[in-house]
Amino acid sequence: MKKRGVVIGMKYLVVVDMQKDFVDGSLGTDEAVKILPVVCDKIKEYEGENIFVTLDTHYENYLETAEGKKLPVSHCIKGTDGWALDENIRLALDGNGKYYEKNTFGSVKLAEDLSRLLKDGDTVELCGLCTDICVVSNALMIKAFSPQTQIMVDEKCCAGVTPQAHQAAISTMRSCQIDIV
Repeated sequence: MKKRGVVIGMKYLVVVDMQKDFVDGSLGTDEAVKILPVVCDKIKEYEGENIFVTLDTHYENYLETAEGKKLPVSHCIKGTDGWALDENIRLALDGNGKYYEKNTFGSVKLAEDLSRLLKDGDTVELCGLCTDICVVSNALMIKAFSPQTQIMVDEKCCAGVTPQAHQAAISTMRSCQIDIV
């Protein structure tokens, strides 16, 4: 779509790992709980077919994996309550979204799928958890696969492992030409 010579594209939203274990479960934080209302409002700003959702997905052998040896806290074990989306997020999505299970921080499949979908003028916005691990990983991966696309992160719709880690990730993403809004 063009408006006075300016390309106006589609807007896509990536909701990163808004699962129970990261909100108020085994790795939950007060900051994660606090962003729930603004993330729900953000979801409602987007057309359902333009929403992508990542799910951190591990299995019973998680503690034996490379990640599990460095973060020895079982979380997001597929099929458990902690793996499920937070109920507020699930209701805001209202059955919409394309879902990506990932067993690591970033989703290569998501970045590849978006790179095939994106056109000039499109934007991708990310929100979710944790800013300093999965949000930054997905943002940088999407930027690497689609370097001409505007990638944005709404820092009010993200929470890090700590407030300091959140700010460090925001700074890193800004340095890598990801727009912080």
